[in-house]
Order: sequence, then C-alpha cells, then structure tokens
Amino acid sequence: MSVDLVIFDCDGVLVDSEPISVRVGTAALRRIGWSIDEAEYAERFVGCTNEYWAEQVGETPPGWREQLNADYVAAVKAELCTVAGIEQALDQLMVPSCVASNGRHTTIRRSLELTGLAGRFAGRVFSAEDVAQGKPAPDLFLHAAATMGAEPARCVVVEDSPFGVMAAMSAGMRCLAFAGGLTPPSRLAGLGATLFHDPATIPDLITELT
Repeated sequence: MSVDLVIFDCDGVLVDSEPISVRVGTAALRRIGWSIDEAEYAERFVGCTNEYWAEQVGETPPGWREQLNADYVAAVKAELCTVAGIEQALDQLMVPSCVASNGRHTTIRRSLELTGLAGRFAGRVFSAEDVAQGKPAPDLFLHAAATMGAEPARCVVVEDSPFGVMAAMSAGMRCLAFAGGLTPPSRLAGLGATLFHDPATIPDLITELT
C-alpha cells in the first residue's frame, strides 16, 4: 500500500530533547524527595502527556514547577540540536509530512525554531492540546491524518517511545520506531513497529513499506 503521509513525533525523533528533559526532570524530582535515577525517569515518562506526568508527580511545593520549567528552557536553549541523520532524511523524503507530539504547541514550536526545523513543518504541527487524549490513545494521529487528508492505513508514523508506537498501532497506521535513542530497543520490540537505528534511512524504509 502506498504511503501518503509521514507523521513525525518531535522529541527524540526530530530534536534531541529527551536527554535534556530526563536530566532536568530527574534532578527536579530528587529535590523534592523522589528516589529516582535517569533510567527510571526515562522509562516512566518519556513520550507521555503533560497531564500524565502531572498526575504521577502529584502535589509539589510552591514555585517548584516554575523552577523546573525555567531550568528546562535554559538547558534547551543552550544544548538542543536535531537528532543525527534526521535532516538528511527530511531532505530526501518525497512524501508529505507533519509533526504530531504530546508536547504543548509552545514547546514544539520552540524546539523546531531552535533547531531550524520550523520552516519544514509550517502549518503542519499537531499537539495533544488539539485532541481529547494524547498518546497512547490514537486521537492525535487520527486528527493529524484527517487534517492532512490522508487515510490512516496510508500513513506512516515515526516514533521513539512505547506510548507513540501504541498510539500508531491503535490508529491503524504503520510505524517506524527509532531504537537509537533513550528507549531501549527491548521496550519497542513486539509492539508492531519496524525498528531502525539510523534516521537517515527513513526514506528508504518508507520506500520498502510501499
């Protein structure tokens, strides 16, 4: 079956923000008494919605969330870059594409602007804020496909987290799962996605799917 639309997750697929998020988030939780390391933080929270994260963290001291956000923004501005190989893939991609992320629009926009990717996806960015439920529910991917005028079965999702892969599968879409990021390949295997390690190979993988 042909591919009419490629839907990219943002964090961990387009921009290398997840190591920053995990480092800053882990340090913040430890400041309020959590016994957690970066590996556990990544397993619990990478790819989740903001609402899920807030529900799991629960009540926090006054000003704590504001400080966490300030620390994250400062780190992102200083360190954020694209995922290695993704720009080469985007240059070679011959299929329409968009972004669908569990992040807020402001966060997605900042990440794309800081890394010079914003122009590649102008007017084609979708957030969990746009739907009733974010990933792992299929709502976000179905909304993106409908807006872009593509049938779910003719969409390919590029993801890097179990939350995202489950959402793609629930939406009836094919999925490529990046196994070269923070999420261990063992957590992505068996979910129905095709695993890959080099983002530069995405165009070839999509050709193979057709």
